[in-house]
Amino acid sequence: MELRDLKCAELEGAADGWGKSSNRADAARDRIEQQLLTGLRDTQEGEAAQAAVTRLRQLGRNFQYVYTECGLLRTTLNSLAHEMRTQQRALKEALDDAAALKFTVGADGSVTYPAAGEALVDGAPLRGGTATSNGLPGLVPPSGLVAPNPNAAKARDIADRVAGAVRAAAEIDWRYAGILRRLKAEEGLKVPDATWRDAAGDAAAVRDAAGAYLKDAIPHDASPAERRDWWAGLTQEQREEYLAVYPDQIGNLDGIPALTRDAANLDNLRLLIGELEGRDDERSATRLAGLREIDRQLGAGTQPPMFLLGIGDEGNGRAIVSFGNPDTAKNVAAYVPGLNTSLDEDFATNDLKRARDTAIGARYHDPSSAAIAWLGYDAPQAIDGLGSAAVALDWRAMEGGKSLNEFTAGLSATNENSDPHLTAIGHSYGSRTVGAATQQGDGIPGVDDIVLVGSPGVGVDRAEDLGVGSDHVFVGSAENDVVTTVPSKREVVVGAALRPLAPFGVDAGDIADPGNDDLWFGKDPASEAFGAKRFRVDDGPGLVGPVGPSIAAHSQYFDPKRDAASASNIGLIVAGRSSKISSQEYR
Repeated sequence: MELRDLKCAELEGAADGWGKSSNRADAARDRIEQQLLTGLRDTQEGEAAQAAVTRLRQLGRNFQYVYTECGLLRTTLNSLAHEMRTQQRALKEALDDAAALKFTVGADGSVTYPAAGEALVDGAPLRGGTATSNGLPGLVPPSGLVAPNPNAAKARDIADRVAGAVRAAAEIDWRYAGILRRLKAEEGLKVPDATWRDAAGDAAAVRDAAGAYLKDAIPHDASPAERRDWWAGLTQEQREEYLAVYPDQIGNLDGIPALTRDAANLDNLRLLIGELEGRDDERSATRLAGLREIDRQLGAGTQPPMFLLGIGDEGNGRAIVSFGNPDTAKNVAAYVPGLNTSLDEDFATNDLKRARDTAIGARYHDPSSAAIAWLGYDAPQAIDGLGSAAVALDWRAMEGGKSLNEFTAGLSATNENSDPHLTAIGHSYGSRTVGAATQQGDGIPGVDDIVLVGSPGVGVDRAEDLGVGSDHVFVGSAENDVVTTVPSKREVVVGAALRPLAPFGVDAGDIADPGNDDLWFGKDPASEAFGAKRFRVDDGPGLVGPVGPSIAAHSQYFDPKRDAASASNIGLIVAGRSSKISSQEYR
């Protein structure tokens, strides 16, 4: 009985050994990134130092690969032991039942039973026999005119259970043997993108095999606070297995601590790069460029330190990057970008810079500050065929608002301060997304202040409707920012209807928007009627630049060089120093 005698503890012992190797590789990678690279950058300059940095970064990635593959081996062996132990239990129960009935189970799974019952003619005990499984549990051949031995059906049931456990164990063995054969590294000291592509396939294979072992327990439908408690209740070994097999799910699960999400997403980032490497379609090339730029910045030792809180390939791409640890910072801001934002090189360069500039500006006033670039939804794309319609409608803002609320609830759940100060910043269509978030449930969880810049409206007509109090809603609106002067929906409709009456002195604008303070998504946030606090920003470049039409005024609110007033005011608000902002008259 190979199944009966299988020592699952030995499989788990081997898993522990691979787990120790995985942990050592992770510790080595951490030492390279946190100590050696930081020391080199801080103390050395020149070509030799740069070459050493390049070599160390490659070594760190190699250790990351070892960490990933060893972690997959550990989980594969633990999952194999878990499934085999289930079949062992089924077999043991069948054997125990046979022993209690004084049946004998043969090595081939047949079950011999003793005489029992009474014959119909002479009342003598019916002869015993041997039952074997026919693959159809519970099916007993008809007895005709002969009274059946009551042990026959019981023996057949036990034989079926034994055979079922053995068949299941054989299938499990075959399935995991294939996975273990493919979990091997190529020869050589380097780990190129092609090897990471292979690692991505390895992870997918282990996920398929170990789904019941790990995946079903991930609390996707729980609240962020419940997820935090679930993670805290796991053993260290369980956490390591989830990180090895499901870095994409753990890394993007709101309520999981920032350091854990960062570790998971660093692994997931390499796996995504591996998956996209070699594809020749435009979408993959665009996304790969964005991932590579994020990876470059993570390896460059950017200050404030970067934390990768989310990364994914769904929709237009997902990326959540924090400058500063949002779990330890007292002041945390989440910046929501707008139209045309997707996971590409522009996002990785410009949107991350906006978050970084905000973090630096806030840390000037309070070092315990962090700022996050949150691409956690599908912003409208002007180039996707639906873009022109999507940017004019609310549905993407509504969906994005749900995701934003989930994310900020996670920030509140994992922040270690007793009363953290959270700020939601919406830029362009992102301000509409922030507005949508405020109208769902009890508003944006944990958020104390809201900043709206370059806004075409937020879906409500009064600042007090955003749920944080009008004194905690702040608006920056450049005079040359065309997005902040788009006409309202009513103006467009009424204007078209009354255009024939223009020669007779009928002003459609006065009829459709008497106060001239409505935008596409509601009241102009920079107007007195809206009731927010408008802070000073630069007028921005004119609509006609040296080479033609320009919308540059729409994109400089966060830049301390191009709009020092706006960047400074945003930094003050994020740092909880909003009483010190410089004001601007309502539009």
